[in-house]
Amino acid sequence: MEASGERPADADAPAAHGPDADGLAADGQSADGQPPADGLGARERGILALERRGFPGPGAKERAIREELDLAPVRYYQLLNALLDDTRALAHDPVTVNRLRRVREARRTERQTPR
Repeated sequence: MEASGERPADADAPAAHGPDADGLAADGQSADGQPPADGLGARERGILALERRGFPGPGAKERAIREELDLAPVRYYQLLNALLDDTRALAHDPVTVNRLRRVREARRTERQTPR
């Protein structure tokens, strides 16, 4: 670390090569070159993993989206919404997907209810 207390820019960056926490390379393939058994790529797995976590305050989740997944928050939510309708995502993480489906449906119902 530098004397100024700043961290190197790549201190928290995921490794560009090699497997991630799920044993997958950045391209979504396993170490033996095969796609994961559930058919989800690394980005889709990353989105679901991020949704399993809790965040301490406003802006923390958006910051994590940008830093960990290298996505704009708007694009992240577009991908997440599509992922909630994907049966592969449901098979991979049914608890998270079903929870997010319930939240999405409650928000849709709330918007459609006249006040």
